[in-house]
Amino acid sequence: MRNRGVHIVGNKIHFLPVETRVPLKFGPETLTHVTCVRVCMTIADENGRQATGWGETPLSVQWVWPSDSTYEMRHVAMQDFCCVLAGAWVESGLRGHPMEIGHAFWQAILPAELTKFNSRQQVGKESMPWLAALVCSSAFDIALHDAYGRLHSLPVYETYTKEFMNTDLSYFLTPAQGASMSFKGKYPDEFLNPQPPKSLVAWHLVGGEDAIHPSHLTGEEADDGYPFLLSDWIKRDGLKCLKVKLRGNDPVWDYDRIVAVGKIAIEHDVLWLSADFNCTVDQPVYVTDILDRLLREHPDIYAMILYVEQPFPYDLEKHKIDVHSVSARKPLFLDESAHDWHLIELGRRLGWTGVALKTCKTQTGAILSLCWARAHGMTLMVQDLTNPMLAQIPHVLLAAHADTIMGVETNSMQFYPEASGPEAVVHPGVYRRSNGKIDLSSIAGPGFGYRVEEIARKLPPVAASFGA
Repeated sequence: MRNRGVHIVGNKIHFLPVETRVPLKFGPETLTHVTCVRVCMTIADENGRQATGWGETPLSVQWVWPSDSTYEMRHVAMQDFCCVLAGAWVESGLRGHPMEIGHAFWQAILPAELTKFNSRQQVGKESMPWLAALVCSSAFDIALHDAYGRLHSLPVYETYTKEFMNTDLSYFLTPAQGASMSFKGKYPDEFLNPQPPKSLVAWHLVGGEDAIHPSHLTGEEADDGYPFLLSDWIKRDGLKCLKVKLRGNDPVWDYDRIVAVGKIAIEHDVLWLSADFNCTVDQPVYVTDILDRLLREHPDIYAMILYVEQPFPYDLEKHKIDVHSVSARKPLFLDESAHDWHLIELGRRLGWTGVALKTCKTQTGAILSLCWARAHGMTLMVQDLTNPMLAQIPHVLLAAHADTIMGVETNSMQFYPEASGPEAVVHPGVYRRSNGKIDLSSIAGPGFGYRVEEIARKLPPVAASFGA
């Protein structure tokens, strides 16, 4: 092993509550508040040098754990699991590069910790799902990558090279059967954009409960200086890309919603739309009927749809739906189903053509998924988990380095714009969209370039601490 390995010596976590200014609908549930877990991790190398790093993820209960159980029961369970993981990451004893530690933790330790946790504490008759466990663990994984960059005084993405990693990608990834390529001798930097842009096109989320016409306003909206109508958002931020949240179980409503948003988009010179069917569709014909009707009746709106996002259920192994009929019409992106590259490989066989990456499934997993997908000719996107505060920065950096199909989805400024106030003082362009883009030029320095020492964020008390 090269003398670049590190191990984890301590973790501290904070829980930061955030209230939304308007509700955000996730399938059958609606988000009105969220808790972000922020991790401060300390690592050490073989010579005893230490560095700290930061990671943060919204614990988006409705997205990661759809259920009839009460929100609060699931919310508390996820916070409790974060506290468990604070110790598990330290006690793992894992050594190496963050990609190697993160992969080993995700492969062996996280499943075991989740099994133990579920055996002790079930919510009703339910167990915490894998996606929820990944989200809880992702803040630690992100903090590890940040700490490693800070230890070596380098940006995170400059450490994904042969110089720093002890193993090449063939240790982590296997090509698809019949693929004429190999991961032997290849490292992540070979699949990343060598000249990441300093600005990105921003996608605005049109939620299922968002007001798109004046008639949708109740008159009770808060006078907080931010828009409520879609057209006002477009004008204020110069938007060119709209992601349309759909129901996935009401074809009439879904079709009418796309048409209504599409007409507003055309009126205001928006260029692109994407359609998110909320993982509730169980037959491809549901999607193809809507797309074909759009092509017949509104070909201009049909042409604006850049891709379709995850219409079908989360569990890809349980729901092995052949989706070639959808992807023959529009690029079709895995999101909730794309927990790791193994599932991306299955999705590719079933007809999916793209992958929507998320840092909330761990930075390690996102980089490995990116490499596998790009090596097999799949298109990439980076989707939001409504990331505020520090969580926004690794999210947008991933998009810049992934060379996505079109920019990045970023919507925390819609649903809780004031939450990121202290961070926005240091990174104004990261938390405010202008001319349809966000500006990443303030992100600088080692690790993820948070510049956390300059951010006047008063953290709540430590919720859990383990080790140094």
